[in-house]
Amino acid sequence: MEHSIAFIGYGGMAVWHHNLIQEKLPELTVRGAYDIRPEIREDIRKKGLYAYETAEELLADGSVDLVIIAVPNNFHKDYSIACMRAGKNVICEKPVTMCAAELEEVIAVSRETGKVFTVHQNRRLDRDYRIVREVLEKGTIGAPYFIETRVQGSRGSMHGWRGYRENGGGMLLDWGVHLLDQLLDMIPAKVISVAAHLESVFSGEVDDNVKVFLKFENNVSALLEFSTNCFINHPRWHVSCTEGTMVVEDWECNGRIVKLAEDAEKMAWADDIVYTAAGPTRTMAPRPAHTQQVLELPDLRPDVSDYYRNVIGAIEKTQELIVKPEQCLRVMRLIDLLFAVNEQGGSATCRI
Repeated sequence: MEHSIAFIGYGGMAVWHHNLIQEKLPELTVRGAYDIRPEIREDIRKKGLYAYETAEELLADGSVDLVIIAVPNNFHKDYSIACMRAGKNVICEKPVTMCAAELEEVIAVSRETGKVFTVHQNRRLDRDYRIVREVLEKGTIGAPYFIETRVQGSRGSMHGWRGYRENGGGMLLDWGVHLLDQLLDMIPAKVISVAAHLESVFSGEVDDNVKVFLKFENNVSALLEFSTNCFINHPRWHVSCTEGTMVVEDWECNGRIVKLAEDAEKMAWADDIVYTAAGPTRTMAPRPAHTQQVLELPDLRPDVSDYYRNVIGAIEKTQELIVKPEQCLRVMRLIDLLFAVNEQGGSATCRI
């Protein structure tokens, strides 16, 4: 079955969607796009697409059954609801809405109309994330107890509309929503406590350097960091488990796993102090090499186009959505709490 797509908003992300669909998804036809900017509508025409003059014209186009919403965050709710009431299925860019209450309204309309509504949480298909998830699911290095996940840039401030509070800008909503979604997708337990440090170092009214601390009910703790002024980056992932450690250094997925050797004897405390470059120590002395083994990271190659195939399957009622709106609601509730905690200057207990 062929499906016809249109875009509301035709900026950088919409063009990314369009190029990927053209390259990998012949079962999807891109009909056209609406953008509020006249110069962008002219670009749309030059690409051989139909340039809708208004959003209402797009909504009235009966040939379109799927709309991708790629506009500033403060417009997501109204456009999502309007599209579903016009009989369209919806993929909404992240963050899905400005707050959890807005998303609850959207979900209610999805249930009322029976239209598929999902969010472009594409980073569930990132290679680095899939590697970490597989190692934890297989128990390769035992049970996790501390996970560090970071994205760090060095340009200083937020770009374009992402630098304005009115549009839902800032790092927590821009990148935090991805990393939180990954953790909540990967860890099968509720979040029971949070702390947040949201700094506006260069961006004025929005957060541009953020640290978030989470505690899960299954005793996993997590540190998330998103920054715009880091010139020496931490690893993308650093995961501590009961039987070893995993590091994913970067987006290229350089890294390794170091775990206990299968035949390693139990470590015994020697009477002699070990002398290191840091001075005499026992506790921090290096583990003998013969008691550990180094493993390569799994070689996973996820295909981001599978996201769209899953949405098509949900529309045709042959698949269950990978990114469920109820999962996104959990993330938004957590983000609401993190903003509130930051304003209060402390931490909070919860069950999210």
